[in-house]
Amino acid sequence: MGLISIPGAGDITPAAQKQAVPSAYVDFTTATWAQQYLPDLMEKEAEVFGQRTISGFLSQVGAEESMAADQVIWSEQGRLHLSYKDSAITGNVITIVNDVDGNTISANHGIRVGDMLLVSAASGTATVTAHVTGVTAAAVTAVPYDVAGTLLAAVGATAAQTDITVLVIGSEFDKGTSGRASANEPAFATFNNKPIIMKDFYQVSGSDTSQIGWVEISGEEGQNGYLWYLKAAGDTRARFSDYVEMSLLEAKKKGFANQTGAADGTEGLFQSLETRGNVSNAFLGTAAQNLLDFDLTLAQLDTQGAIEENMMFLDRGTSLKIDDMLASMNSYGAGGTSFGVFNNSEDMALNLGFSGFRRGSYDFYKSDFRYLNDAATRGLINKNNAAEAIRGVFIPAGVTSVYDQALGKNLKRPFLHVRYRASEMESRQMKTWTTGSVGATTSSLDAMEMHFLTERCLVVQGANNFVLLKG
Repeated sequence: MGLISIPGAGDITPAAQKQAVPSAYVDFTTATWAQQYLPDLMEKEAEVFGQRTISGFLSQVGAEESMAADQVIWSEQGRLHLSYKDSAITGNVITIVNDVDGNTISANHGIRVGDMLLVSAASGTATVTAHVTGVTAAAVTAVPYDVAGTLLAAVGATAAQTDITVLVIGSEFDKGTSGRASANEPAFATFNNKPIIMKDFYQVSGSDTSQIGWVEISGEEGQNGYLWYLKAAGDTRARFSDYVEMSLLEAKKKGFANQTGAADGTEGLFQSLETRGNVSNAFLGTAAQNLLDFDLTLAQLDTQGAIEENMMFLDRGTSLKIDDMLASMNSYGAGGTSFGVFNNSEDMALNLGFSGFRRGSYDFYKSDFRYLNDAATRGLINKNNAAEAIRGVFIPAGVTSVYDQALGKNLKRPFLHVRYRASEMESRQMKTWTTGSVGATTSSLDAMEMHFLTERCLVVQGANNFVLLKG
């Protein structure tokens, strides 16, 4: 075994075995190394988390539109027919309490003298057809057509019951009588939301920008290439894009004036659905139980807009539960599945990660929701508190007709869309600008700063057609 001479390192004697001995020690700090003694640098960045971004959900199911005001206001049509629940009867007098959606009737209920009603009680024995003979602000006097006695006795309920439902089915007037004394105005609901301003920035010193060090990376969208010091800036931009989407999903409006220090906030998707949509804890049982849950969900959708095509974005556990439910039927959508929302292209749907099936008169397209699975996003919160976990959302496909109060006309828009502030001079959809001493000098700061800004909010129209899976 001979000596090996390395310039600047002196002579070293290789050991016969793999063992740490002083004669075989190589000093990396004092040696002047030739190229062959340098360590092999793997310049390609290792992708250990796969695709890290979660943005893209809103772009799949909605659209983006500009706005010039500080808030967006829209109106949604009410139900066409007059129906009420949770009412009470005393004799022939019905006290109207809530409409069919559970909204309290505080003044005019819309029932008029001459109307024909269907009246029933959950605890009663009969459904009775009655004729309205008198009306006040909160009470209706109605006489049964074909049953003797009072309306209370006819429906078979007790005076203490408040489970009376009432439906207007028509009207009847005697010969030679006057027409209606009052008209019913169409019912509608008005909602609003305001944009929030989101900011971020990345900074690198002027000295570091002059030290070139390339890193080969794979972008979040599948692109490959090399980045210099802007590698971290690219991560900042990707993280900011995720924050924009996460904010529009999770944000809440400020609810109490005495919450000092809290910003005004904005209404995100989950808050919209918890206050105006359908919230369900379905799909947690066996395949048979989940099928029953699914049919109950369809029955609820029937009471709302009955939108035929819906997209399901689910966490992993719920997605597997749905798969097991479908497998138990051994049909995977018997009767055929339409892919109309994807230009009737099955390939397009599958390429986007959707699988489709039909149940009843509804078509569903199911996809994993990465945001609910990733341990660095909602997946972490869901795992920590399963009772309050967000497990998925059903989103109706297509468009809805709404009245835009700013424009003063009806417009067709997706049920879910993003509004951002913009004018002829300025667009705040996604602003990026650079300041500092690098390149074109704009300040005395010896650094480069990359700034990111957006101002936007989410508009959820027709939330009664959405389903939020929670718990």
